[in-house]
Amino acid sequence: MTQYMVEFDLPTPYSEEFLAKIPLQKMVVDELMEEGKIISYALSMDRARLWMVLNADSEFAVLDVINEFPLIQDMHYIITELMFNHAGAIQVPAFSLN
Repeated sequence: MTQYMVEFDLPTPYSEEFLAKIPLQKMVVDELMEEGKIISYALSMDRARLWMVLNADSEFAVLDVINEFPLIQDMHYIITELMFNHAGAIQVPAFSLN
């Protein structure tokens, strides 16, 4: 499995229709993250750019994932295959019996 970065340009300003779809987008992204397909999902401070790193077998598989997004018709994107994506490990606090 390979990792890909998808860079999205978001419309500015957001239309009412776009804003109405954001909760559905969040729900789809959360589900894909739980499945391990999406590794990270980040939005720029000005809310004009979005970055996503995901696991997929091919660029076609990436397209299958992003076509699930309710907002995809309002976003332009670029897909880049990554050589590597080094991210810090998530640490779970130690369990205490006290």
